Amino acid sequence: MIDQSTVDRIVETSQSQIIDVVSEFVSLRRRGINYIGNCPFHNEKTPSFTVSPHKGIYKCFGCGKGGNAVNFLMDVEQISFIDAIKYLGKKFHIHVEDVELSPQQQQVKNDRESMMAVSVFAQKYFSDILHKSDEGRSVGLSYLRERGFRDDIINKFELGYSPDSKSAFTDEALKNSFKLEFLEKTGLTIVRDNYKADRFRGRVIFPIHSISGKPTAFGGRVLKTDAKTAKYLNSPESEIYHKSKILYGIFQAKQEITRKDRCFLVEGYTDVISFHQAGIHNVVASSGTALTVDQIRLIARFTPNITIIYDGDPAGIKASLRGIDLVLEQGMNVKVLLLPEGEDPDSFSKNRNAEQLQRYIDENEGDFIKFKTGILLKDAQNDPVKRAQLLQDIVRTISVIPEAFIRGEYIKECSTLLQVREQVLYDEIGKITRKKREEGYKQQFEAPVQAPVAVNSPISNSAFTSQNPFEVEELEIVRYLIKYGERPLFSKSEEAVDENITVGDYILSQLKEDELESLNPVYNKIFQLYEDNKTKEGFESAKFYVSSMDSEVNQIASDLLSKEHALSKIHSKFGQGNWNEEYLLHAIVPKLLNELKLKKVKRLIEEKRLELKEVEQSKDVEKLMELMKTISRLQQLQTLFSKELGNRAIV
Repeated sequence: MIDQSTVDRIVETSQSQIIDVVSEFVSLRRRGINYIGNCPFHNEKTPSFTVSPHKGIYKCFGCGKGGNAVNFLMDVEQISFIDAIKYLGKKFHIHVEDVELSPQQQQVKNDRESMMAVSVFAQKYFSDILHKSDEGRSVGLSYLRERGFRDDIINKFELGYSPDSKSAFTDEALKNSFKLEFLEKTGLTIVRDNYKADRFRGRVIFPIHSISGKPTAFGGRVLKTDAKTAKYLNSPESEIYHKSKILYGIFQAKQEITRKDRCFLVEGYTDVISFHQAGIHNVVASSGTALTVDQIRLIARFTPNITIIYDGDPAGIKASLRGIDLVLEQGMNVKVLLLPEGEDPDSFSKNRNAEQLQRYIDENEGDFIKFKTGILLKDAQNDPVKRAQLLQDIVRTISVIPEAFIRGEYIKECSTLLQVREQVLYDEIGKITRKKREEGYKQQFEAPVQAPVAVNSPISNSAFTSQNPFEVEELEIVRYLIKYGERPLFSKSEEAVDENITVGDYILSQLKEDELESLNPVYNKIFQLYEDNKTKEGFESAKFYVSSMDSEVNQIASDLLSKEHALSKIHSKFGQGNWNEEYLLHAIVPKLLNELKLKKVKRLIEEKRLELKEVEQSKDVEKLMELMKTISRLQQLQTLFSKELGNRAIV
């Protein structure tokens, strides 16, 4: 951890020097008191990216990205908050010293750092062997060149070669003072009693980089034609490498994925490298593993749009169809591209330049429903049982799509393709969703809920699949807490009120009084942080949240403070004239909290009425009376909150 005072100093310095920070990545020119340039996060011809040196923030009016210098660095480099702070500390010559860790924490940190150091050494060793040794050049480099890879591409992906010797790498690593313990933990060395050997001996090496570009694992391709030897060998799982959470090529592709707002997904290392050589850089690979939710969410950090590229192998395609369902379930927009028979991404891209490859993609990538239906129809043919199974399969796929209107469009398309009435499809999807709802009912309403935020929230992520019904009100409450937390809620001219109560204290007291907990865990975290830190000397809520070491917290704080906030239903009740919300806190904040309470009460009434219908059928009189009393009490609360909202005087 880094001392909070150091974080505060770095955040303040970077805000005052935001032009210097952003200019490293964007060409800016002055316009009035601000600076403008082309946004680094999306394609645009007319600049909509604005940096305000006075406010210390940036904002793109094209894609909506915004925040302070720390957030900009996190977004453009896709690094963590801590790494961004360290980067800026070095830039502005501010010493960053980690807070002392416990012996156990220090041991974990030391182990991870040792494993990272071993991996960095291994990458350089394999690369040097490839380029500088006779064996590396004659075996490894000649193989890569025969595959058609240029030297610049070989260097870009830091490819290497491991000598065909029992322990050449291990011996060199030990000679350089690396411990055998960490060579074994990273999987670079196989240790059995007194036996030790290089895992990747005699193989071309493909380093697997983390999102920040550090080599954390390796893949090795054997060059001998030995039927007993696996063609590809990968590093095992370790403290620094979890194969289900990383994608090959993500480091090299991340900026282009963001710029193009699309990611191509292929299968193997050479597929990625060949696409890069052909001029298509927004491509990654799952590297021989079935696509996982974590990998999909990693792509979703850069774009919601993904095109899955398949070669012509029918068995492989059918086996990978589950991946489409996973992608859809995470709220992604999916297209598929089928290559000509006998071609794979590696071979196909080698015979085409970027323009030809892009043209083929544009002309042939298609809708996943047509693709999946076509594949399954070939298998079903005229067999009625298989066609029924096909229908169930397609319906299950459509049912995982979060957005109702998109589901509707796919139902229309599926109806046409399969010659089935739309209502039949709606009925089947209804059965599936009802079953899911019933299975999750108890957990949803009785267990702590970890619901995602709404799409329009500053911290929304396309990987989230459901909506918070109270998002609008909760987000506004969070905004007022962050922006005005330490401000007095009531002016001294008002009588019969506590002049000392702050906006933050009032919000928290109201939430506690009615036991209102947000469905969004980040909002709950923000509320708790205020409670824990409000009495500290010099506490300023906006400054505190923006400089928080919690990346989720500082991101939403920066976003809310960096843009003109859209008027909510609450604000509309104060008229459309020019007014300063700071002078109306005493009216807006209580009204906003009552809006939230009213909405929650209405939802509870709806839930209890549904429950009442079920109880009526069971003829449980005692339960029926209990529910009716509960609904009556809730209706009284509804009336109370409605009156509060309708009758409160606006000063």
